Amino acid sequence: MAVRDFSQLTIARWLEGLARGAWRASELVEYYLKQIEKINPGLNAYLEVFDDALTAAEAIDRRLASGEPLRALEGVPIAVKDNILIKGRRASAGSKMLENYTAAYDATVIAKLRAAGAVFLGRTNMDEFAMGASTENSAFGPTKNPHDPERVAGGSSGGSAAALAAGLALAALGSDTGGSVRQPAAFCGVLGLKPTYGAVSRFGLIALAPSFDQIGPLARTADDVERIFEVIKGRDENDSTSLSEKVRPLISKVSRSNLEKFKKFKLGVPRRFLDQGLNRAGAENFSVATASLAAAGYEIMDIDLPTAPYALAAYYVIMPAEASSNLARYDGIRYGSYFPGQDLFDDYRTTRGNGFGLEVRRRVILGTYALSAGYYDAYYAKAFAVKQAIASEFAAAFNQVDAILTPTTPAPAFKLGERLADPVQMYLEDLFTVPANLAGLPAISIPSGRAASGLPFGLQIMAPPGGEGRLFQIAKHYANL
Repeated sequence: MAVRDFSQLTIARWLEGLARGAWRASELVEYYLKQIEKINPGLNAYLEVFDDALTAAEAIDRRLASGEPLRALEGVPIAVKDNILIKGRRASAGSKMLENYTAAYDATVIAKLRAAGAVFLGRTNMDEFAMGASTENSAFGPTKNPHDPERVAGGSSGGSAAALAAGLALAALGSDTGGSVRQPAAFCGVLGLKPTYGAVSRFGLIALAPSFDQIGPLARTADDVERIFEVIKGRDENDSTSLSEKVRPLISKVSRSNLEKFKKFKLGVPRRFLDQGLNRAGAENFSVATASLAAAGYEIMDIDLPTAPYALAAYYVIMPAEASSNLARYDGIRYGSYFPGQDLFDDYRTTRGNGFGLEVRRRVILGTYALSAGYYDAYYAKAFAVKQAIASEFAAAFNQVDAILTPTTPAPAFKLGERLADPVQMYLEDLFTVPANLAGLPAISIPSGRAASGLPFGLQIMAPPGGEGRLFQIAKHYANL
């Protein structure tokens, strides 16, 4: 029997075929396992492929054969970022410090996906402790971009984005602290969502900066992203920052409305902010994208976000400060791998020196400095004031417009090794994505054409808190233009 080609499959089409018995869950998982075996060695997208994926799919086949009803994500094979806990599986966060850590419980998102019938294919590569924009900071080697193996896949969720783009999963999970879902999605030509802060539980996510971190889905279509989001969203008593029941029903209710309604949306463009770092090719691509939306009936309106240019600086004070506090526990005695020294102090120094990579050590030092006596008010307090000002500016902007457009990244994917020696240039990759995290907004990156080199561009759409449904509908409409 000929092997089916599932390369163009969507979740909707998969569920429709599964419902009518056109294929089996084990058939799709076998397809992806073979693709991973063939393609992954050249990309390093997966760090581990789970040996029970096929067993889980076979159990789904038996379940459906017995007449059980179809669940929301029945048999959907998903790749999971290496910082999201799956009970009984390793979760290293891309670090030698946690190389041998095995999760004792499921993250809330994993429990929800499991209950919805999803199958977990494996854990994907990432920048160590989610610190990076290229997945080159992984302790287990970089992930390569499927569109050009000499270029980065983005980060820190580069493994998830690359696996999806290379046809090694039907969907994927990542985490987004300052753009770590959206930026690799743009570089790899797929869709990636950062939900409203608190819309998705962080319980079971290895934290980088808890006031920014959000788990988000990556997929090939807006409908697929929405389906996953609908499953993983919601209040979780294990996460005190997750949204209350009063707020949760507001999220994505608008997504079931008619697309025609959205042709009169006002879309804001912060042009002065975009002039800060957008290259010529990126500017041309963004101009084409906004022109397409205008031709489709959207009103494009210039807006001003005067504090937005300071977002990156504020983020790179607050995020390292939180990271410094979070990572203090990894000393080889309480948590993490142990590298012995000559005495107790040397134990700490040797363990943290060998267990953490260069970028993690750099950010821990920066964060500790920003929080130290005499510098807290000069750095952290001012950065936090900028964060609040940015949130206020976005709130005011959303009184004028329904959504805000920017490019996802200043330029397409850069070459491997090109920016490793210049951390500031690497940090600038987050220029357009960081404001959404500072303000707690939902934001999605959608494919927006290609550069002359063939590399993908991404278009970022931001909405008010709880406006995920608005993002999905605009993304769906844009895909059909």
